[in-house]
Amino acid sequence: MKLFLNECGIVCALGDSHQEIKRRLYAGESGIAPTDAWSPGRELPLGRVLGELPDAAALPLGQRSRNNRLALAALAQIRPAVDAAVARYGADRVGIVIGTSTSGIAETEAALRAHFAGAALPADFHYAQQEMGSPASMLAHELGTTGPAYAHSSACASGAKAMASAARLIRMGLCDAVVTGGVDTLCGFTVAGFSALESVSATRCNPLSANRAGINIGEGAALFLMTREPAAVALCGWGEASDGHHMSAPDPAGSGARLAIAEALGRAGIDAAQIDYINLHGTATIQNDAMESRVVHDLFGPAVPVSSTKGFTGHALGAAAALEAALIWLAMQIDNPEGLLPPQLWDGVPDPALPVLNVAAPGARLGRPLNWALSNSFAFGGSNATLILGRTQ
Repeated sequence: MKLFLNECGIVCALGDSHQEIKRRLYAGESGIAPTDAWSPGRELPLGRVLGELPDAAALPLGQRSRNNRLALAALAQIRPAVDAAVARYGADRVGIVIGTSTSGIAETEAALRAHFAGAALPADFHYAQQEMGSPASMLAHELGTTGPAYAHSSACASGAKAMASAARLIRMGLCDAVVTGGVDTLCGFTVAGFSALESVSATRCNPLSANRAGINIGEGAALFLMTREPAAVALCGWGEASDGHHMSAPDPAGSGARLAIAEALGRAGIDAAQIDYINLHGTATIQNDAMESRVVHDLFGPAVPVSSTKGFTGHALGAAAALEAALIWLAMQIDNPEGLLPPQLWDGVPDPALPVLNVAAPGARLGRPLNWALSNSFAFGGSNATLILGRTQ
């Protein structure tokens, strides 16, 4: 059974429309910019969403957060199709599965700052704003759906795992349509946390480079309407595995990553030679890039085009996998007959300790439509997920 990604809504540091995001992506124009908004006194390059977001005043107090406003912004792009699916299948046959890792933590940070300064907790604060399930319950409330609604929170693999879970809901016959993807918002908690791990770069991230020095954190939302109804792009394969190696460091041998990739290829019914492009997890940390480049080289060889797009959007954590799937979805549409590929922004200085990969530069293209793409997401705790998207039209 093919599961089709009928519609895609995406909001990230590159913009809030398909046209703007594609223009900046293919032109090699990063959305990352320096700011000290989440690290007072220390400017860091972050992938911020700068556009105006929908008002959340009509939502229940416990659902009012910037994270949910980002989700509403992505939903707005696909709302007519989602409403039509609800009308067609019934509210109980439409599910919501969302990946996130921050939810409304930023609202809790602001409330606690006020409280520690001697004031009462703000009247517009409710502890439910930070619940991980908030984006899913908010979307179900907004859309009036009564099917399964829940969130995945498995760090950087959250969005991919949410999409895999959405596919399972349809395959099991529990849903006819699912709104799925990921959303995450910048907040002091994640900026400080990754800084404490010495994983944050003071300059734009530099995947695979000998000079790489860590990640740039970002924010964004990408939502798909997934059904059995034919569309240009399908989620053809997914794989999930855990290497259980360390709380934050990947298994250097990439055992879990290899299992996730193999499972995704098997489910898609294709072999590694058919993959046209790989979107790397590509965090620009020393250990992730070392592990992933070796796994990709071993399984796919040095010729397949690869890129990490985190130099455009920042690492959006729980939303990262969904955002990267959305960039692939855009590249597979009919308006890209030359197969322009999502490129990588870096200094072009390869790490000699890593195997050579075919890194896609701005302007790189296949000369034909992009038919098969693989996207990796490797999270803390060894939570690994791989998605395979296929062009069907």
